[in-house]
Amino acid sequence: MEVTRPQWKAMFAAWIGYLLDGFDFVLITLVLTDIADEFHLRTATAASLISGAFITRWLGGAALGAMGDRYGRRAAMITSILLYSLGTFACGFAWDYSSLFVARLVIGLGMAGEYSAGATYVLESWPTRWRNRASGFLISGYAGGTVLAADLYKWVVPHWGWRWMFWIGVLPVLVAVWVRRSLPEAGDWQRQIAARPDGERPNPFRPLFTGRIRGWGNTVLAATASVALFCVFTPVGAGGVPWLSGVAALCLIAFAVQLGGRRGWLLYVSLMATVFCAFLYSWPIQALLPTYLKSDLGYAPAQVTDVMFYAGFGTMAGCWLAGFVGDLLGTRRAYAYTLLASLAFVFPVFAVRDSLPALGVLIFVLLALGQGISGILPKYLAGHFPTATRAASLGFVYNVGALGGAVAPVLGARLAEGMPLGRALAVLTFGLTLVVILLVGGNIPQRLGRLAYRQAPDDHLVPEPGGAGMLPARAVPGPASGDVAPDAP
Repeated sequence: MEVTRPQWKAMFAAWIGYLLDGFDFVLITLVLTDIADEFHLRTATAASLISGAFITRWLGGAALGAMGDRYGRRAAMITSILLYSLGTFACGFAWDYSSLFVARLVIGLGMAGEYSAGATYVLESWPTRWRNRASGFLISGYAGGTVLAADLYKWVVPHWGWRWMFWIGVLPVLVAVWVRRSLPEAGDWQRQIAARPDGERPNPFRPLFTGRIRGWGNTVLAATASVALFCVFTPVGAGGVPWLSGVAALCLIAFAVQLGGRRGWLLYVSLMATVFCAFLYSWPIQALLPTYLKSDLGYAPAQVTDVMFYAGFGTMAGCWLAGFVGDLLGTRRAYAYTLLASLAFVFPVFAVRDSLPALGVLIFVLLALGQGISGILPKYLAGHFPTATRAASLGFVYNVGALGGAVAPVLGARLAEGMPLGRALAVLTFGLTLVVILLVGGNIPQRLGRLAYRQAPDDHLVPEPGGAGMLPARAVPGPASGDVAPDAP
């Protein structure tokens, strides 16, 4: 089966959203010093603007994911991109730290919803045998956004100032909204709704609000988690980060247990831990590579930009490669083998000091293998969940695990207090990559999930007829309730 024009259009519409995600991440780091100068912020206070988006990501991923499960993937995609555009545009009009921080919170909501809604829409729209490829193509938009931001920065900010970077960042959003308004609904979701005999639409959050006491209790849990994360990622929580982190973790695990239900809670928690470790191994380099190049190697800004281009294009090429390898070998094998190959390049990258071309080639290969494989992470995660709760489950699991992206730079910086920054990044990347290889390659989340539900299918997105664990024309467990929910293959 060939990919049709509407399916390519769906890919382009979602890809633009991911491009803006990558654009925003690099953008806020590039203009942070300009913002700090204009608003007279201390370094720690300014850095909290980067973390601001992480505070609301878990909530946005769950809420917009639930919207996608109940009202359709397309509606959730449009809502997420509108939230994203509102936050991005508002950043350009910020008059002080507080107004900019609020705008970053809105961006976090939209960013999280974009991942769950966009990924599920594309994966459920493309042909089954090409869904790893679809995942890889889609995530390559993030790497494209980082390259675009780095290139625009040196032209826009010196002439027009940092605000114009945020205003320009709205343009791809407008294109995405225009394209998405005429998209058809995702095929898998339409078939799943049509197969329901009672015509009732899924409600992944129903277990959280069955009864007044549970409803109020979960409202308090959500508020507690949000306040704790706010304190952790801003100077407000200075001195209490360990116990605040513990409070936030317990609240989020409590939600995972309820959403996963009796049959799915182990799967939810183990997938959250897997994503958390994946962010821990990949984000120290993403966040601290420019600092390493300037502080340890003494590179000039132009040389740093050159290396960042190698890094960005390496990640993009790796996403494309991951899609093809995933469809050839299977998602889990491709993930583990590619990460294993990346280990050969970790220490050599940080051993090169005097040759920019050699460093560029090595960083290209390392990121193509080590971070490009994240292109099939949406496919890996989405395959664990049935259609009825896929968007909400993917959104919650991924965006809770994404908190590792906020922890990783801090962990790398702490390690660098006792050793050179380059060695700290190499040790952290190598060690945590091994952990992810064991988790994914050993199929640990699925194995743990089967302790609670032995008949769980291997892959809800790419079923294997006659394979172990597959139930023909059957009902599969809905992670939201632990009961059964129809899932047409």
